[in-house]
Amino acid sequence: MALVDIKVPDIGDFDEVAVIELLVKPGDTVKAEQSLITVESDKASMEIPSSHAGVVKEIKVKLGDKVKQGSVVLLLEATGAGASVPAAPVAPEAPASPSAPAPAAPVATAAPVVSAPAVPATPVTALPAHEPTAPTGLLPHASPSVRKFARELGVPLEQVKGTGQKGRITDEDVKNFTRAVMSGAQSTQAGGAANKGGSGVGLDLLPWPKVDFTKFGPVERKDLSRIKKISGANLHRNWVMIPHVTNHDNADITELEALRVQLNKENEKSGVKVTMLAFLIKACVVALKKFPEFNTSLDGDQLVYKQYFHIGFAADTPNGLVVPVLKDADKKGVMQISQELGELSKKARDGKLGPAEMTGGCFSISSLGGIGGRYFSPIINAPEVAILGVSKSVMEPVWNGKEFVPRLILPMSLSYDHRVIDGALAARFNAYLGQLLADFRRVML
Repeated sequence: MALVDIKVPDIGDFDEVAVIELLVKPGDTVKAEQSLITVESDKASMEIPSSHAGVVKEIKVKLGDKVKQGSVVLLLEATGAGASVPAAPVAPEAPASPSAPAPAAPVATAAPVVSAPAVPATPVTALPAHEPTAPTGLLPHASPSVRKFARELGVPLEQVKGTGQKGRITDEDVKNFTRAVMSGAQSTQAGGAANKGGSGVGLDLLPWPKVDFTKFGPVERKDLSRIKKISGANLHRNWVMIPHVTNHDNADITELEALRVQLNKENEKSGVKVTMLAFLIKACVVALKKFPEFNTSLDGDQLVYKQYFHIGFAADTPNGLVVPVLKDADKKGVMQISQELGELSKKARDGKLGPAEMTGGCFSISSLGGIGGRYFSPIINAPEVAILGVSKSVMEPVWNGKEFVPRLILPMSLSYDHRVIDGALAARFNAYLGQLLADFRRVML
């Protein structure tokens, strides 16, 4: 056996990432490619796998630590073939893709174990091309960056055949699999099971158009910001994988707006500006308590009911959309919520939000009130099951039984996961939320 330093492999264009979860502890036995820790930067989280199988001897990082490529995660007592050839890691298909985890050299005391006699064992590590139809029980042979790429596209690596060196699944293999599924030439196992009865059909999509735009006039190309790349992949996954339905309703906020204006006048010297979003967060917490299905997450065949109330809100920044999370909103008053909203919004604009400030949300709010629009369909922020979108409030004539009177109306758009929430429940939630906003005294009941 040899002692091996397990290091952080290539994690893309991130300089440093924060450790947000430890998945193993000293004494645990781990397999090669088993996840050891979870790290996060901006809105992206990823798991760092082990390059060897063995027993964990010592954890070198703790929660909150910043790590980068090459940082030591833990000390492992390696076992099996992986321990005998740490100096000969499996190379990526091409030198331009240095994303494969590179096993570190063993410590000096273990040098005799990995000396020259062990070199002939190198051919043992050569693997056949990954065969999707052969259930070996082993993890597909792919680097962490390829695994991340596959997760973003929703591609099951178990069904992708590897064409890279020593059976490795490459980026191109994942792309080819995706193209085959989209063209109808191939189906996933899940899709095949759903279509066994013969009534299902493939998507049969045309390939994405390739256009030389310079034929029609001058163009300029700009790279997407990193936030847009990350959020775009998440939004794509959420829209494709979650059956969205949106319920639209109105809330009369005439009295609530008058209260907001009054509070801001009274507290002008405090520097804290009360916004309608603060009232919305407080009202949403009360609605979540009355309809707990909206405060859940779907985990396989189970619903996870959360006993805490962390509310995310979409913040528009120069680099793209981010979603800070206001923690324990049920334990805070409107003034404190307003203050924290201001602080989180400023951090978002300055690009200084930490990973902990963008995780743990139960329910999200996307507000276009300061811009305009009437209704829209916000995309659910997985693993949440619902999101509330609000548009610009408008003064409208409302019949009170005797006459039309001017009332300030707030348009609300509630998108929900139809696997968890049905239409009737969503309509009740939105209607109840409208009642709370129309008469905020109900929040205290």
